[in-house]
Amino acid sequence: MSEPKKHRIYTMSFAGVYPHYIAKAEKKGRTKEDVDTIIFWLTGYDREALANIIENKTNFETFFDEAPKLNPNVSKITGVICGYRVEEVEDKLLQKVRYLDKLVDELAKGKAMDKILRK
Repeated sequence: MSEPKKHRIYTMSFAGVYPHYIAKAEKKGRTKEDVDTIIFWLTGYDREALANIIENKTNFETFFDEAPKLNPNVSKITGVICGYRVEEVEDKLLQKVRYLDKLVDELAKGKAMDKILRK
């Protein structure tokens, strides 16, 4: 039996999607800094590491595999994104990507940063 096919997000460059996160936030009056704050909170990366990821066109699989520390509060991220309940996504990498999608979505919907960062 063959291994299940990996979702195409695994091989997508984070740098290719990052501008879309920023555009989505900026369209709703939020900033690139807001998006970066979410990324830092979720992954433990800092500004320098994020710049390297973008410059090196790191794919999502490596982006999350090498994340310094996934935030312990990710279990508090719940709800529907892209038609899926994030807390029920079985593929762990895909779930992390959906967490990020969900947080950016909440940002674009005008949610307060303290609520987005589950404080």
